[in-house]
Amino acid sequence: MRAVAQRVRWARVEVDGAIIGEIALGLLVYLGVGRDDDAGDRAWLIDKIVGMRIFPNPEGKMDKSVRDVGGALLVVSQFTLYADLSRGRRPSFELAMPPAAAEEAYESFVREAGVAIPVAAGRFGADMLVSSVNEGPVTMLLDSRAR
Repeated sequence: MRAVAQRVRWARVEVDGAIIGEIALGLLVYLGVGRDDDAGDRAWLIDKIVGMRIFPNPEGKMDKSVRDVGGALLVVSQFTLYADLSRGRRPSFELAMPPAAAEEAYESFVREAGVAIPVAAGRFGADMLVSSVNEGPVTMLLDSRAR
C-alpha cells in the first residue's frame, strides 16, 4: 500500500456538490492499494500513519502524533499512486489492485483505522473535489513494501 499523508489544519472531500467527509486538524491521507497488498500491509500502514510524530510540540519540534494532538484522518482513495510512467507518457496502472478488491481493501483500511482514531473518508471510485490547508507544509510518502 502506498500513501501520501499531509498534515492539515482542515480538509474536506466533496462529491456532486455535497461534502461527504471533513476533518479539522489532522492528516489528509491519499491511499493507493497495490495488486499484492494484504492485511499485513494495511496494519503496518495504519500503525505508521497514526504513530508518525509530525505535529509540533510546544517548542515547535515535530514530536507529536495525530492521536497525540486529538486530530483525525481524512482518507481518500488514490489508485494513481501506482501509476507507472517508465514506458512513455501515458500511465500504466498494472501494479494497482483491481477495482473490486481495491474497494474492499480501502473500506477495510478506513474501518480499521477508525478503531484507533476518528476517520472521515472519500467515496471509492467517485470524482471527488478535495480541499485542504496543508500545514507546514508537511507531506510524507509511505509504502508498505519499504518496511
